[in-house]
Amino acid sequence: MPDTPAVPTPRKVSLYRNGSVYTAADPFATAMLVDGDTVAWVGSEQAASSIADSSMDVIDLHGTLVAPGFVDSHVHLTETGIALDGLQLGGIRSAAELLDAVAAAAGEGTVLGHGWDETLWANPALPTREELERAAGGRQVYLSRVDVHSSLVSSSLASAAGLDGLDGFAAGSQVKRDAHTAARRAARQLPADRLRGYQQRALAEAAANGYVAVAEMAAPHIGSVEDLRLAAGWNTTSNPADAAPAGAVPEVLPYWGQLASSVEHAQSILDGLGVPVLGLAGDLNIDGSIGSRTASLRSDYSDAPGERGSQYLSVAAAAAHLAACSLLGIQAGFHVIGDAGLDAALEALDQAAAEVGEQRIRAAGHRFEHVEIADADAISRLARYSVTVSAQPGFDALWGGDSSLYKQRLGQRQLGMNPFGSYYSAGVPICFGSDSPVTPLRPWDSVRACLQHTNPAEQISARAAFLGHTRAGWRAARYRNPMAGQLVPGAPASFAVWEVDELMVQVSDGRVQSWSTDPRARTPLLPALDTGSDPVCLQTVRDGRVLFTNGTLGA
Repeated sequence: MPDTPAVPTPRKVSLYRNGSVYTAADPFATAMLVDGDTVAWVGSEQAASSIADSSMDVIDLHGTLVAPGFVDSHVHLTETGIALDGLQLGGIRSAAELLDAVAAAAGEGTVLGHGWDETLWANPALPTREELERAAGGRQVYLSRVDVHSSLVSSSLASAAGLDGLDGFAAGSQVKRDAHTAARRAARQLPADRLRGYQQRALAEAAANGYVAVAEMAAPHIGSVEDLRLAAGWNTTSNPADAAPAGAVPEVLPYWGQLASSVEHAQSILDGLGVPVLGLAGDLNIDGSIGSRTASLRSDYSDAPGERGSQYLSVAAAAAHLAACSLLGIQAGFHVIGDAGLDAALEALDQAAAEVGEQRIRAAGHRFEHVEIADADAISRLARYSVTVSAQPGFDALWGGDSSLYKQRLGQRQLGMNPFGSYYSAGVPICFGSDSPVTPLRPWDSVRACLQHTNPAEQISARAAFLGHTRAGWRAARYRNPMAGQLVPGAPASFAVWEVDELMVQVSDGRVQSWSTDPRARTPLLPALDTGSDPVCLQTVRDGRVLFTNGTLGA
């Protein structure tokens, strides 16, 4: 007998109604129809009543907001999972408290922790390697600083990782540069199932906060190729017992930050990864961080005369990398924070353009991560080459202002940091992320940080910030579907539902008229971010599949 033909599974059709839909198609929309993985319609409540039928899954929004899902343009999944499950040291305020936390750490194997920041301590003196060793009862200890550009290590970890003699290894427990890379590698020698568990923990956290995609910034100095393969594998996993099915987690947009010296070398790197990546970009470090004093500066750190940070790549090496990637038509990019680091990156762009042509450089869509210190000339040159700046608003919220880390490290130079408004004014493409675990996966906090930048001249509107956290993230990754990041007919059904106190049109300068709910503005409304309570995520959906729900939506 012939095989019985399989009966196709009908596509799920869902009607969301009785809320507010953030869409350019209709600023007054209160309903949205999702057909399978696609937005089929947006419109009014009256129209929703006319199209609703018994075959649809009808969800009553009860006045909540449906908005495009967030894209985090810079994360580290395994590091985020470790930070969420390990010792969380952000609230520590002394070396003694830190040692107590290490002593109380449960489990076996290396004690992993994240988030300490000695600039918040009354006495910034750090514990010694020997004190960490004793507190851990002989277990190895690796505790990353909040910026993850240095760490504290115990004696046994320093010995196991072979840190003695490496650049960045000194008498104390804090290690930087090459020594930090070696210490992190030693601490990250974990089995695949544990790495996968950390990544799943991070992806679940992202979904619970309205993210439908995250850009994974993998690099050899952060984790292994196997770590990258596990991260990229979330896009194709199909129901293994120990992982979520494909589509049931936020999409992973993978990058690999490895330096290429030629077209042939770049192609060999790509061929050897075993998984597709969007580019040889991300945390390919030109310099380090402000907090660890490894960001490369034109002049001395204000609190450390004679120190100007570290430059990890030469201009010639960076130029060769940019040229090779441009010829292949893939994205290149660097982690760059300090102004001297940016000088090197821009000179590399000039040299690469002289070799392969400015048009090839622009067409490749290169991206620079962080770019915290940029003057007007540098911003103009970034715009000229169409380089996307992938920035982290949470940095300014945490470390900007008069009595801040940035003020300690840089003095008055901190006023020119994270110039979001200047980037927009000059036409520099910009997208936003968290650099998790450096700052948490809290997208509305990040939007608020743009609106309330510590330098009023660099503040941007909530709408610009929201687009930078959504549609711009897809564009920065040169995503295959140009409609991603919006809720209009034909776009991917990737969105989040939010319980909000109030919806408003908000710009950065606080004028009364700028916080208007006047419908004549015909501008989609966003949550008011000055009410004292953040929007609460009720559901996250990617391509029509529910990633997260808190159980109250539609009740």
